[in-house]
Amino acid sequence: MNEDKKVYLTEEGIEELRKQLDELKNVKRPEVIQALKEARALGDLSENAEYDAARTEQALVEGKIVEIETMLENAVVITEKNTEAVDIGANVKLKYVDDDETDTFTICGSKEVDPFNNKISNESPIAQAIMHHRVGDRVTVLSPNGQYDVEILAIS
Repeated sequence: MNEDKKVYLTEEGIEELRKQLDELKNVKRPEVIQALKEARALGDLSENAEYDAARTEQALVEGKIVEIETMLENAVVITEKNTEAVDIGANVKLKYVDDDETDTFTICGSKEVDPFNNKISNESPIAQAIMHHRVGDRVTVLSPNGQYDVEILAIS
């Protein structure tokens, strides 16, 4: 596996990708093939908008299939949660030193990011700053908006 292509995923993330792949291969691909057959039957392909649309859809579906297969081939499953130090898969409670506010994040791979549910990428500035630190550590986060300090309150 190429180090640059590693994709960090939870078991749930892998299962979701498998479902998407199954849908694409067994539902969307046959639909597109049928649409291509029907568009071909309409005659002259050079001025056939239905055929062009079906070919574009086919390219999108096939591209997505390749993308998901590549992710699954390069998947690194996030299994054990390290509660001693911050790592991928950890839930981390942080206190922002300047304003005493707290936040709790789950650090996940970039393909499972969900900011509305406090799932942040291991590639984000805050995750990179706190990675491998322990409860009680104060860390400076360098972000595009400037720097700030956080304290790690809990890791689970």
